[in-house]
Formats: sequence, structure tokens, C-alpha cells
Amino acid sequence: MTQNSEDKTQKPIPYGRQHITAADIEAVVETLQSDFLTQGPKVAAFEQAFADYVGATYAVAVSNGTAALHLCALALGVNEGSRVITTPITFVASANCVRYCGGTVDFADIDPATALLDITKVRQLLQSKPKGYYSGIIPVDFAGNPVNLEELKALADAHGLWIIEDACHAPGGYFYDSHGKKQTCGNGQYADLAIFSFHPVKHIATGEGGMITTNDEQLYKKLLQLRTHGITRDSDQMEENHGGWYMEMQELGYNYRIPDMLCALGISQLQCADIGLARRKGIARIYDAAFEEIKEIEVLKTNTAALGTEGDTGHAYHLYVFRVQDRKGLYDFLRQHQIYTQVHYIPVHTMPYYRILGHSKGDFPEAEQYYAECLSLPMYPSLTQEEQGFVIDKVKEFVKK
Repeated sequence: MTQNSEDKTQKPIPYGRQHITAADIEAVVETLQSDFLTQGPKVAAFEQAFADYVGATYAVAVSNGTAALHLCALALGVNEGSRVITTPITFVASANCVRYCGGTVDFADIDPATALLDITKVRQLLQSKPKGYYSGIIPVDFAGNPVNLEELKALADAHGLWIIEDACHAPGGYFYDSHGKKQTCGNGQYADLAIFSFHPVKHIATGEGGMITTNDEQLYKKLLQLRTHGITRDSDQMEENHGGWYMEMQELGYNYRIPDMLCALGISQLQCADIGLARRKGIARIYDAAFEEIKEIEVLKTNTAALGTEGDTGHAYHLYVFRVQDRKGLYDFLRQHQIYTQVHYIPVHTMPYYRILGHSKGDFPEAEQYYAECLSLPMYPSLTQEEQGFVIDKVKEFVKK
């Protein structure tokens, strides 16, 4: 198949990309010219701004989203005796954080309509084991579609489990609880800890970076210490105090700090977060309308708990995902026309590492069927109307053929 002359001049359209403004650049340059490149005031300022944005009491900025997951697992005491449940449709870090601490990962299948962790399957898994067999659950707000954490929290409490909300895809996302109150992803009302990523394709970009939010003061203090080698300078916590220089390493921690210049970028990006979120929702509405009558395309549904009575949605649309039978054919066809889609995700349990640990292909049929059909279309605030129209036209052209 050959491209026409119009396609040959088409600028490549990625599935996601960062949007950096002159104000972002100015904020970073200002920090580069300041006294602190790391461990300075911008870190705390970013933490406070982000905590305010999601409605949490505390926030801890770290080097990336994977570091955030690892610190959460450490702070909650995950060890070789821990068994944790998560979804197979996620980036591998959601499961790997448990393995870093020596724990065991079990998976529960997804709801095929949303690709979110199926709470019914989680309930069945918990009921198949004695109480105390599992330690916690790591649900994922996949694609920006928020999990109903109120429902999951009730199940977790009944079995004595903690929850880490992987909200990397969902800053600004929300769902409505049983009282009709809006619950923002990462606000700590129904999860012990929540984590976010600031990778360039995410809503808020710092290059690399992550954030942990919580309402638990003890977990917050634990995270701060683990982030910096397990060291404390707090005289109230130290066993000795030799002077102003003195510090104590009280446990094995890590260097998971994030520098001030990246936090400065994060603060600047956060100021435009609502604008970017509104743009993502607008792009999603255009896609929805374009594909509504195409029977060969099945767009993932928004979690019903995230749908408001006035037609609003708490879906944060990090990704726009649909299912199509000839996914490989469409993927290749779009690449021929400079449209670079992506697949999110290869089921974690099918990865060679996890198969060595005892998981097998065929274990979670809904996740595996979803993987065979899923495709993520370009979704980012700077996607132009013309670019999105070109994407839609090419998808329709392939489907018609």
C-alpha cells in the first residue's frame, strides 16, 4: 500500500507527547540560576501544590513513578511473606514494586468493558483464601479511568488489606461515591497511598518524576526517610546527637530524590493542568462521536462511578483506547501514514519473568483477549483539530477496507 502525496508530507503524530511552554522554560532557568539544584525549596513547593491539587494532606516527590511504587510497598511493610493483588493490564512497575520487596504478586482479571481491575474477580480471589492470606491490593486507574475505590475499600477492609492506588494515568480524575460526593484520584479517602508519574507523556511532565500522596502522617514520615537512604536529621528521632552536622541512617533506604529544577517544571505544568485535562476530554468526545456508529470499533467504557448526573466525566484520558479485531493490521496501516499509535498493555502475567514465577498464558482470558484487540490513539493537549481529523479519517479508511 502506498501513501498519497498529502500523506507523505504529514508530520508524524505520536500517541502522546509533552507540551512545554515559555513559562515552563522560564521556571526551570530561574531555578538553575538559584542556590539550589536539588534538596531545595522547590521540592516542598511542588509537594504542597500537588497535594492541594488532588485534595490530599501530604505529598512526597520522588525520582519517578516506579520509585513511588517501591517506596509505598516498603512503607507498608511488604516483605517475603506478603501476597498482593493487582491487575494484569498495567505497566509492569505496578507488580514489580512488590517483587522488589520480596513479596508475591497475584493477578485478578479485568472487566472487559473498561479494562479496569474487576472487583468481582478480586472478591472471588479473596474468598478462595483464608483471611490474612493477602496483604494488599494495587488497583490502577487505567487510561485515566478511575477505579471505584469506595467499593474496593469496603472489600479491602473486610479482609484487612491496604490499598495503593496507581493513579499515574489520572491526575485530575475523579469518581462519585455512594453519597454523590466527588472523590479525586489520589485524595487518600479510600486508599492508604496513591502514586503519580510525571513522565513526558503524562498530564504533568517533569521529564522523569513521581509523587506519592497520603492522609496518613506516619506513612508520610516513613516515606520521607526512605526517600533519602533511610537517614534522619530529626533530633527527636535520633538515638544520639553530636551536633548540627549529625544524622543517622536508621534503616535501609534509597536515593529516590527529585531535583529542584524538575520540581520547578512540575509547578509550572501544574498551573495549566486543568486546561490540559479539559482539552483531553474534548479530544475524547470527538473520537467518541466519530466511532459511535462503527461496529468494528469498541471504545472502552468509562467506569459508571465516574459519570456525573450533568453529563460530566471523571475520566482523565491519559489514553484513548479502543478495541478492534485486526489490531495489528490497523497499527501497521496507521504507521504507514505517520500515525504512531501504541498498545497498552501486554498482560504482565505473560511476561517471561512472571511466567518463571508460575503464571501462564491463559490464566486471565479477559486480559489476554483485550490485549489482542486494544489500540491507543493519539491523545495529548497539543493535538490539533487537523491532526485528529487525519487520524480519524485513516482509522475509518482501514475499517471500511
